[in-house]
Amino acid sequence: MRNAPGRFASHLRRIVLSCTAFIVLSGFATAQDLQFKVDPQHTTIKLTLSDVLHTVHGSFQLIRGDLRFDPATNNLAGEIVVDAKSGETGNGMRDRKMHKEVLESERYPEIVFHPDRVEGTVTLQGNSLVRVHGIFSMHGVEHEMTVPAQISISPDRWTANLHFSVPYVSWGMKNPSTLFLRVSGTVEVEILAAGTVTRP
Repeated sequence: MRNAPGRFASHLRRIVLSCTAFIVLSGFATAQDLQFKVDPQHTTIKLTLSDVLHTVHGSFQLIRGDLRFDPATNNLAGEIVVDAKSGETGNGMRDRKMHKEVLESERYPEIVFHPDRVEGTVTLQGNSLVRVHGIFSMHGVEHEMTVPAQISISPDRWTANLHFSVPYVSWGMKNPSTLFLRVSGTVEVEILAAGTVTRP
C-alpha cells in the first residue's frame, strides 16, 4: 500500500501527457486547414430555364463565401451565400413574378450552401475534378446535395466551376407555367467562382 501514492502520481502524469498530446495534435490538424475566400466581384452565378418556345437565361449575385478545407480528412466547412433578391432574367414582368410567386425572395432573401466534405482528391497546386457534398438551403427548406466541381488552385488564388440542377418544383416552389407558357420544373445552375487562398 506504501507504493499506491507513487502509482497514482505516475498514472496521473500519463493522463496529463495524453491530454496534452491530444490538444497539441488537435491544434496542429486545425493549423493545416486551407482558407478559401470567395470574391463576389469575380464570381458569376448563372441560371438556365427551358420552356417550350425558348430558353430563359438569368443570373444571381454572390453576397459572401468563406470556406475551410482540411486536406488530411477532406472535411470542408463554411458557407456560400447568394442574394435571392438579385435574381434577374432581363424581363421585368417575368422577374417580378419569379420573386413574388416562386422564390418569395422578400420572405427568403438568401440562398445558402453549407458544404461539409469533398469527395475525391484535391490537388493543392493544379487542377482537380471532385464532388462537393453539403446542405443547400433555399426557400426556407434544407436539401442534401452533392455537386460536381472543377477546381484549380495556385499558390494564392483559386477558381472553381460548378454545374448542377435545382428541382425547384419538387422542392416545394411554385411552377410559373401558364396556359400558354410551359417551363421546366428544374433549373440549371452554373457557378464560376474565384478568390484567394490562405495556406497554413
